[in-house]
Amino acid sequence: MPPEFSDQSRWFVENLQPHEDMLRAWLKSRFYELDLDDVIQEAYLRVFKAHEKKEVRAPKAFLFATARNIALNMMRASKVRGLQEAARFEDLEILDEEEDIQENVARNQELETLTMAIQSLPKKCRQIFTLCKVYGMSPKDIATELGISLPTVYAQLAIGVDKCSKYVLSCCNMKTL
Repeated sequence: MPPEFSDQSRWFVENLQPHEDMLRAWLKSRFYELDLDDVIQEAYLRVFKAHEKKEVRAPKAFLFATARNIALNMMRASKVRGLQEAARFEDLEILDEEEDIQENVARNQELETLTMAIQSLPKKCRQIFTLCKVYGMSPKDIATELGISLPTVYAQLAIGVDKCSKYVLSCCNMKTL
């Protein structure tokens, strides 16, 4: 990498840019009617701003979650404005017009809490947990991909589920106080 790159540019090139092709394919399979360039650009901007405020410990997962939320918001906005019609029946389930605003806010808070729980995991545990729970890889494939034993994958998944559960429960308990 050229020496004239700033730390922020280096972080972007190392942590976000390598995932663009995968992100674009993932978005295209779910939100094919949106302008993906706009979604990806906005996601980059939001993740980058979040990183400037506080270290983003799982940039790939945060990027995908951010892009998903942006795409969903764009779908909702286009439906409200009447600019586009949903082309697939499955998409209509996402855009339930009767959904209560409080439910939407609660779901976003739950997603934020879960993201923070995943980010709080140790690096290897977070990597294994994310590959399995977010990207749907099998434990066997994860073991092969990372060059570790299958029992290690299962142990790290158990640790990840336990720690995430405790994190989420502790956040719920703090909110009820």
